[in-house]
Amino acid sequence: MKTLILKPDEIDQAAEIIRNGGIVAMPTETVYGLAANALDGKAVAQIFKAKGRPMDNPLIVHVSDIAQAKTLVRSFPKEAEILAEKFWPGPLTIILPKADIIPDEVSAGLDTVAVRFPSDPVARKLISLSCPLAAPSANLSGSPSPTSAKHVIDDMDGRIDAIIDGGECKVGVESTVITLAGEKPRLLRPGGITAEQLREVIGEIEIDDAVVNPLKDGEKAASPGMKYKHYAPKANVILLRGTSEAYIAYVNSHNDDKTAALCYDEETGGLNVPYIVLGAENDMEMQAHNLFTALRQADKLGAETVYAHCPNREGVGLAIYNRIIRAAGFTIIQVSV
Repeated sequence: MKTLILKPDEIDQAAEIIRNGGIVAMPTETVYGLAANALDGKAVAQIFKAKGRPMDNPLIVHVSDIAQAKTLVRSFPKEAEILAEKFWPGPLTIILPKADIIPDEVSAGLDTVAVRFPSDPVARKLISLSCPLAAPSANLSGSPSPTSAKHVIDDMDGRIDAIIDGGECKVGVESTVITLAGEKPRLLRPGGITAEQLREVIGEIEIDDAVVNPLKDGEKAASPGMKYKHYAPKANVILLRGTSEAYIAYVNSHNDDKTAALCYDEETGGLNVPYIVLGAENDMEMQAHNLFTALRQADKLGAETVYAHCPNREGVGLAIYNRIIRAAGFTIIQVSV
């Protein structure tokens, strides 16, 4: 298959591909999404094939406005109205009981559907010219998510119909996912909209255990990014928890010439191994923006082991922690000096 590389002003061509049952990678404000008609089960199945994604991993449906979101669900409760009014368009996904028009391929057989209204103008125009779009991240399953068209080309060239080059994504990690389908609102995946921000508008929310721990055996994934090892480069990622001094000392003492460090700006002067910088230690928005590019850079360095400094879990830091811990397969070492 020849994959077309389209400019944003060629979006009509991308919309036609979608309407004809094809797959198009589109930019969003979070990461690039691999989009197909969310109401066409056969088209959606092609997403799983292109990514090599297990079929029991549900997808997010991207909509062009709140009214369209309401056509995809059985109910849109008061909490959903408040969240949509506050955070849409933007990097927030809301899980609700699904309407009958949602095929099982989208929901992975669950009775719920995840919906979001993206803020990226290219994504919004593509949806408005075509239909609601099921769109997981546009990468090979398990690898770091793509935040540029180049990342998508590296993973998807020859596997999909087209890629819209909309430049770099602003947020850099996938959307926050909250479910309103249970007794209490529950955060299933952290992102650019933080738990603290959600609590400010709808009150107390639960944090699902799978945000920082593996799913229990036999437990179904209610949201993308919960069940499998995700976001991982080919290199083996190991999280180190401790002070900068302890982190630097451990990395330097475990240098075998095939080692790299995923670190903060402030730590580069003390390291004697190749390093990739996430950003300043207290600038979590920049760390989120840089994270997936940094993980891809690890493979370009030829590293076999990447020691990542465990991030702060406050605010957007929880989203970074959630991604890195899955890239590391939940391998964490406590370090000290």
